[in-house]
Amino acid sequence: MPFTLAIVGRPNVGKSTLFNRLVGKKLALVDDQPGVTRDLREGEARLADLRFTVIDSAGLEDATDNSLQGRMRRLTERAVEMADVCLFMIDARVGVTPTDEVFADILRKKSAHVILAANKGEGNAADAGVLEAYGLGLGEPIRMSGEHGEGMNDLYAQLMPIADKFEKEAEDNTPLVDVDLSEEDGEEDEYAVPMPTAEKPLQIAVVGRPNAGKSTLVNKILGEERLLTGPEAGITRDAIALRLDWNGTPMRIFDTAGMRKKAKVQEKLEKLSVSDGLRAVKFAEVVVVLLDAAIPFEQQDLRIADLAEREGRAVVVAVNKWDIEDEKQEKLRDLKESFERLLPQLRGAPLVTISAKTGRGLDRLHGAIMRAHDVWNRRVPTAALNRWLTGMLEQHPPPAPQGKRIKLRYMTQAKTRPPGFVVMCSHPDKVPESYNRYLVNGLRQDFDMPGTPIRLYMRGQADKNPYKGKKKAPPSKLRKHLKGPQRG
Repeated sequence: MPFTLAIVGRPNVGKSTLFNRLVGKKLALVDDQPGVTRDLREGEARLADLRFTVIDSAGLEDATDNSLQGRMRRLTERAVEMADVCLFMIDARVGVTPTDEVFADILRKKSAHVILAANKGEGNAADAGVLEAYGLGLGEPIRMSGEHGEGMNDLYAQLMPIADKFEKEAEDNTPLVDVDLSEEDGEEDEYAVPMPTAEKPLQIAVVGRPNAGKSTLVNKILGEERLLTGPEAGITRDAIALRLDWNGTPMRIFDTAGMRKKAKVQEKLEKLSVSDGLRAVKFAEVVVVLLDAAIPFEQQDLRIADLAEREGRAVVVAVNKWDIEDEKQEKLRDLKESFERLLPQLRGAPLVTISAKTGRGLDRLHGAIMRAHDVWNRRVPTAALNRWLTGMLEQHPPPAPQGKRIKLRYMTQAKTRPPGFVVMCSHPDKVPESYNRYLVNGLRQDFDMPGTPIRLYMRGQADKNPYKGKKKAPPSKLRKHLKGPQRG
């Protein structure tokens, strides 16, 4: 997982100039006039072999009211809290100002990693400002020039150990997915599902639209008010990971920001929050898609569930606020019908009704998560697969597009987490998508794999004819060979 670097500082110290240099494009407007940048701008940065996300922020101003400057300051402070590293930039020609001292104090409290940069450091006029920067108490300043590219080696030297730290954390937190299976491995035996441990807990992401009750649900599972909740939508800004033991199962739960329709995500901060939620899905083994019982299966709910399926994660659908639902039986019937119709790619995934406020249904949710995790790890022996494939072919043989008959010869499971199968066949590029779906639905039903993403790959198999592709002998030589040697 690449880390996030936020460039902060007073207006007109050169933040956008450095941002453009790091991303390699002129994405941010640059001008001598202060206050040009107002929103947060995000880009993919490159510095030698380092790859990370960089955020260009509005200039920090000493305003705390609801004016434009005050709102810009609050946005920048929030970016500081969300970023992994902050690059605090001062103008070396101007020197340290009282405003710089105020914001240096804020950064010491809010950010774990702060790098101090004295920008516009080219020439003797910057010497005094670089020396003053030591007094901010943020370590040795980097003397740099964003405009001329000076000081980039020093910036790299400071970012490298931080990047290594985040890479190590990413390795520890990234779940094991797309696990390769050898044909000999557990051929006839039950495949052992790796059980969650304290070192490798089961990783769960709780995702959904704003105000669906995600933070309330996580608080109820934890048994304490760890996360801020309320009636207002969009309180949670970034993905928060919490470790716990739930009914004897070690888990790490990611509470994420609500994901709204892209057209409604206007505020730049919310864009960062949504991308953080998408990142949490990639770090999860099981994704709990939380719906509001009053307005279930809106377009954004479907997109979130589809994203989890495309990422190859086990999915559990939880319908919240069930305690205030009047017509429960009728509503549940409608929910199941909508689920089957709108999310056919997750057919059979667990659908659980809960109340995050009262705690009702949480035991059912825990059971659904564990079942989904078990199915996600399912291993099917090759012999059973090929017996099944023979029956499926007899029931419904593949079509013959353009008169070319497709032969499905052999099938094996190549991966698990999620289950992935390979079918060796002739003309793999001619197998229609509808036939793939027929096989996937059959696998779900006959091998008890409801809801989990299933990957099916068609591969070509070399023809066994040893003479195929060999050049034919010329007709004259062939006749001579058949007649034998000519006599006198």
